[in-house]
Amino acid sequence: MKLIYAPLLAFASLLSLVGCFGDETLRAYGGRGTTWQLREIDKTPVAALTTLEFPKPGVITGQLPCNQMTGQLMTPYPWFEIAALATTRMVCPTLREETDVLTALQQMDLVEIKGSVLLLTNDAGREMLFTATD
Repeated sequence: MKLIYAPLLAFASLLSLVGCFGDETLRAYGGRGTTWQLREIDKTPVAALTTLEFPKPGVITGQLPCNQMTGQLMTPYPWFEIAALATTRMVCPTLREETDVLTALQQMDLVEIKGSVLLLTNDAGREMLFTATD
């Protein structure tokens, strides 16, 4: 009888561990399936179209004023850290705005999602405000 319980106990333990490795990125906290459009940086309106998406755990993609970007999210929600950031290399009249957006994005370290608002902030008081477009 003891031989029957040992495999069942091992299987139950394995199942409980699977739950520990769920999606802890911001996708699981409201970011999934939404396109987020940048509205403000440091309370200043942004005119050029800039969007972010989180297509799968640990991945960030987006449309910048001139180029597309992709990167990896390295920390669980509510922290925010982008690694391996890559962009296409097209030149356009709003390239300066794009550079400002990328600089700000890489300085952010916290993210908060409340309904249709995504807010990125850092300890220096900077912030980026996005709203859901879907």
